Amino acid sequence: MKIAVLGGTGLIGSKVVKNLKASGHEAVPCSPSTGVDIITGKGLEEALAGADVVVNLTNSPTFDDASAAFFQTSMDNLLATAGKAGVRHAVILSIVGAELVPELDYYRAKVLQEDILKAGPIPYSIVRATQFMEFIDAVLSWTTDGDTVRLPATPIQPIAAQDVADAVAEVAVGTPLNGTRDIGGPDVFTLDELGRVTLDARSDSRTVVLDDTAGMFAAVHGDVLTTKGDARLAPTHYTEWLS
Repeated sequence: MKIAVLGGTGLIGSKVVKNLKASGHEAVPCSPSTGVDIITGKGLEEALAGADVVVNLTNSPTFDDASAAFFQTSMDNLLATAGKAGVRHAVILSIVGAELVPELDYYRAKVLQEDILKAGPIPYSIVRATQFMEFIDAVLSWTTDGDTVRLPATPIQPIAAQDVADAVAEVAVGTPLNGTRDIGGPDVFTLDELGRVTLDARSDSRTVVLDDTAGMFAAVHGDVLTTKGDARLAPTHYTEWLS
């Protein structure tokens, strides 16, 4: 099976390509570095030629209101080109609970991306993941002031990038879901607790202070970013990943 992986040189994409190749598939990483630009459309037709499946892991360069335009343009280009190429399955990666946090521009943009895919002509699958373990350091940096890190008590269910890639690769080679599969890490922490666990494990002298107005996750109400129902739980625990 030939699978074009847009964003195939990034954190998740490179792991998806590796997984697919290990399973015997022809996985083609596509990114600006390989001559493919999903916004201008440059190289997209060539990248999708002969592909059975396209996995779109490209991401907006910003998290503000400009992200909506990125996802609108990229999905329009992708679906138009994939339709002409005869691609039979389109897969994207989104965020668990994104539609429940309309206060965040980026989350609204991800919901827009999902809606465009659902309304398109190609059988599809949406994999929704919880927050990546690899991004926790960045989250801490956003609200660090000297030796103090201010964090809200938002429930977070961190998942390892490798576990996300495993799930995306599995879905890509399967029958289109024409729906959504939610995946999350095996443990739930409040964000301030997660910050303390992270700093302790790294002997970081910063102190975490509970502040429910701090950072982007202050806009999140309740446990909407954690999995529910029949979601799949990944095997990697955060404390294991830290070590």
